[in-house]
Amino acid sequence: MTARLLMTVDTVGGVWQYATELTAALAGSGYQVELAVIGPPADAAQRMHARAVGATLIDTGLALDWLSADEPMVVATATAIARLAQQRGADLVQLNQPAFAVVPFAMPVVAVAHSCVATWWAANSEAPLPADLAWQALLTARGLARANAVVSPSAAFAAATASAHALARDRVTVVHNGRSLRPRHAPPQDFAFTAGRLWDRGKNAATLDRAAARLAVPFQAAGPCSGPHGETMAFEHLVPLGQLGERGIADILSTRPVFASAARYEPFGLAVLEAALAGCALVLSDIPAFRELWDGAAVFIDPDDADGFAEAIGILAADGPLRLGNGARARERAAAYGPTAMAAGMITVYDRLLDRPALPMTPTGQVAA
Repeated sequence: MTARLLMTVDTVGGVWQYATELTAALAGSGYQVELAVIGPPADAAQRMHARAVGATLIDTGLALDWLSADEPMVVATATAIARLAQQRGADLVQLNQPAFAVVPFAMPVVAVAHSCVATWWAANSEAPLPADLAWQALLTARGLARANAVVSPSAAFAAATASAHALARDRVTVVHNGRSLRPRHAPPQDFAFTAGRLWDRGKNAATLDRAAARLAVPFQAAGPCSGPHGETMAFEHLVPLGQLGERGIADILSTRPVFASAARYEPFGLAVLEAALAGCALVLSDIPAFRELWDGAAVFIDPDDADGFAEAIGILAADGPLRLGNGARARERAAAYGPTAMAAGMITVYDRLLDRPALPMTPTGQVAA
């Protein structure tokens, strides 16, 4: 029997990749997915991609929680999503923005905590959460408490989420994110690379900029340097490439540069996973999520140690066999974080909420025919 799953998604970040990968991997599982777009509408390429993975796309015109002006605006969006779910006959709703679980839904709700302002602030500041973020954190806490199930992409972030929002740790199920990239391999090149929201101080690109000054090879950075609330980041030594599409980043990763992230805050890190899938050697900040996911498959440096990043990157950039060997270990680890395993984890959550018998799985996590 097919169950109808309404899943919220936005088109401006990693949640789009997450949701479309999950939708594709759910094919044949008994779950029919509709993606409700919150925030900017999908562009033509995204619409084509949604069709390719078998998702029905619904542009709602509603505002994202983290771009909303106040609590009533978030509650209004949440109410509209609950109404939409009922209109579409959804049996289950997955909210990739947990604050939207703050209102009653007529069907079970899974809240997936990809990130939140409270945990982001705790990773970046010792000061109390300011008032302009505190109301958002409160709504997220209320949504997480109200949801029928809560999912996190890493155990480290599950613990941080539970601590920040007074949630029992056993209320949070860990389901790792997954990617299905099939990277091409071009001749290796000697340079360093990073990708992400460069304006976001949680990504800590400033450390990499200082490290770049000490390197004999170029250090390129892909991603926006300006954020939606006026945040900006300027670099003296990193080479900014601007926003590149998925194909552009894949082309860079195919040359297997040293991939670095000095993030202070990272619930999972899809950019790191993409680099590992391409066989890039990883130099990562020593934070709990990265340790959990990549211990034994990356070099770890304190996030504020620019000299340490420069030394580690320099050694790998200068030694091709070492770099490729480290990249092979990263690629082997990355195989554990695939869409099939992600879908199997989410199906377990869905089935429990709908009181459905678990579908048989193959040893690799695929839904058996």
